[in-house]
Amino acid sequence: MAVLLKTLVHPRRPPAALGRPLGRREASLGTHAGAAVRVRFAPSPTGFLHLGGLRTALYNYIFAKKHGGSFILRLEDTDQTRLVPGAVENIEDMLEWAGIPPDESPRRGGPAGPYLQSQRLALYAQATEALLKSGAAYPCFCSPQRLELLKREALRNRQTPRYDNRCRSLSEAQVAQKLAKDPKPAIRFHLEGEAPAFQDLVYGWNRHEVASVEGDPVILKSDGFPTYHLACVVDDHHMGISHVLRGSEWLVSTSKHLLLYQALGWQPPHFAHLPLLLNRDGSKLSKRQGDIFLEHFAAAGFLPDALLDIITNCGSGFAENRMGRTLPELITQFDLTRVTCHSALLDLEKLPEFNRLHLCRLVSDETQRRQLVGKLQALVEEAFGSQLQDRHVLDAAYVERIILLRQGHICRLQDLISPAYSYLWTRPAVGRAQLGAVSEKVDIIAKRVLGKDLL
Repeated sequence: MAVLLKTLVHPRRPPAALGRPLGRREASLGTHAGAAVRVRFAPSPTGFLHLGGLRTALYNYIFAKKHGGSFILRLEDTDQTRLVPGAVENIEDMLEWAGIPPDESPRRGGPAGPYLQSQRLALYAQATEALLKSGAAYPCFCSPQRLELLKREALRNRQTPRYDNRCRSLSEAQVAQKLAKDPKPAIRFHLEGEAPAFQDLVYGWNRHEVASVEGDPVILKSDGFPTYHLACVVDDHHMGISHVLRGSEWLVSTSKHLLLYQALGWQPPHFAHLPLLLNRDGSKLSKRQGDIFLEHFAAAGFLPDALLDIITNCGSGFAENRMGRTLPELITQFDLTRVTCHSALLDLEKLPEFNRLHLCRLVSDETQRRQLVGKLQALVEEAFGSQLQDRHVLDAAYVERIILLRQGHICRLQDLISPAYSYLWTRPAVGRAQLGAVSEKVDIIAKRVLGKDLL
């Protein structure tokens, strides 16, 4: 911030690009021979990984692998007040569990690191300094109270809240005077001129005149941390991202990002905004739904391939939708040009059937079946423990036979330790009162079967 302060009192030139003007680009997947495909999944660790995030990560992963490219995990942890303990580790853990590990990440490292935005503050300060020097950005000294009043007034008049760009017109003398009192102002980006048109690889030609409907956005907060708009542009540039595949909620903001690219003189990547993944009733997936987190599905015994299958089956991007596709098949069959603008409706009631298909596939493979045997042995030991009168039920041959006999009838391996299948592992324990309710001759039957009287 100290370096930026020197910039603030220098004469400002009119906003202009720092490099050559960037014109419209023709639509293309940008996967020409020799061009490296680099995509990123950039969640915020304000919660654990859920199905919506998994779908965005998956589309990035299969696009990269289809074109021999790299899949990067970048964590946008600039909002320090909302960080959830353990979320950073959980996101990467769950990507690995799902079978789509990143090539570069906070854990794995890589040539474009660090991969936590909180460790890249110098890059954002450098870009902000360049924007201040060119006049494309300016310091904002407005207090939170004033900004809140602007918001309330707009809402009272049934208008969309927006900043009134008050600090944009401050003179150099006024800036210097205010800096003496407030040495750490926020920095805003000067929105002006016509926003560049761009051709989204999913939604087609787009242009959003952000300058006419929005106030100048904050790009660097007073604490030195960037907002999303600056951080994603700077990081995508320095990480060499070729394609940005992200949720359609960011489509409107793309014009703002392109103005930032233009002001910095950088070539923007290709953009493809993915339609939202919604609940079956059309409502948005929410982190408040405890059953949408990957941890829940892993603990419940659902297979990663079943989740990858169902979240692609309900959407677009493939010539045909069919159940039972594996990850290699998803990579081979994926076609970004087939992704439509329609939201994908996720029906989780179908997940058990998807899991049944993928479980049968694993059972049919001898190597995978041996792994299932080991998992089922552990489940039986955990579920019944001391109740196992006969330890021979844990023999690999017996457990494998159970799996082979019940394949197609069960949806999860855990089903085999449910009460309905407990007889496979333990002897039935029935009380005298229960037997008496079945037959009045229970004592005679027991003596003939067991050779002794019931206690």
